[in-house]
Amino acid sequence: MLFQGSAVALVTPFTKENKVNYDKLEELVEFHIKNNTDAIVVCGTTGEASTLDDKEHVAAIKCVIDAVNKRIPVIAGTGGNDTDHSIMLSRIAENFGADGLLIINPYYNKGNKSGIKAHFTKIAQSVEIPIILYNVPSRTGVNLSPKLVAELAYGVENIVGIKEASGDMAQVAEIARLVDNNFSIYSGNDDSTLPLLSLGGAGVISVLANICPRESHDLVYSFLSGNVEKSRELQLNMKPLIDALFVEVNPVPIKTAMNLLGMEVGNLRLPLSHMEASNINLLKQELKNFGFDLK
Repeated sequence: MLFQGSAVALVTPFTKENKVNYDKLEELVEFHIKNNTDAIVVCGTTGEASTLDDKEHVAAIKCVIDAVNKRIPVIAGTGGNDTDHSIMLSRIAENFGADGLLIINPYYNKGNKSGIKAHFTKIAQSVEIPIILYNVPSRTGVNLSPKLVAELAYGVENIVGIKEASGDMAQVAEIARLVDNNFSIYSGNDDSTLPLLSLGGAGVISVLANICPRESHDLVYSFLSGNVEKSRELQLNMKPLIDALFVEVNPVPIKTAMNLLGMEVGNLRLPLSHMEASNINLLKQELKNFGFDLK
């Protein structure tokens, strides 16, 4: 198992000049290790990877790997809709020392079943480190079917898990039915971590963990240790805040929240931009309700 618990889907901080803020990235790594985050995903959706050029992308991955220094697993987002480009990024991340890769389902050109299967297989066979599939049909326009997930799980040795962000618990249950215990299922939605754990999940790749790392860790480990009631309490208590963090497209609200809390992660890159005023007010209120002090 690559990791168990809560992996933060780390934001990419920017300077006032809209450059990657590597000093802040190192600071965020220390914050997460201090606050019980179990793994770090760098250059995923929340990290605005689609707006990073290749030089920034690989530099951000190396920065996080070096800052973590093997204290917790680092999973690099190296997927895309160009198989050869994904292979290039994946090999670089492996050479830097990444513990695993997060590979998204191809978007825009989508791919048919045979193409998608070949895409994941070819990337996985180009490296030796473990790969987590990333199914997020709301972003990609294509859903990874449970049958295809199982074919990849049994057919490709280093495809070891999936980040399931379809929001469909029946689909999660079918994946869990079809794969064996060596294949890890992670929630890609903070609002359904507990339901996924109840189906045999191993944890969450979390947006919320950017500001609630301890709570995200505790939610998973309370369940895994048998304290379902505490896990349920955490899930329900955090739901209003989670809802506010997804009132607009991710990562707009989470970066806004981090800035409101004084974490100074900078602006977003276009085509993402600032939140609507009414949504900022909602986010501020839920942060206060959860006990945060705004700066």
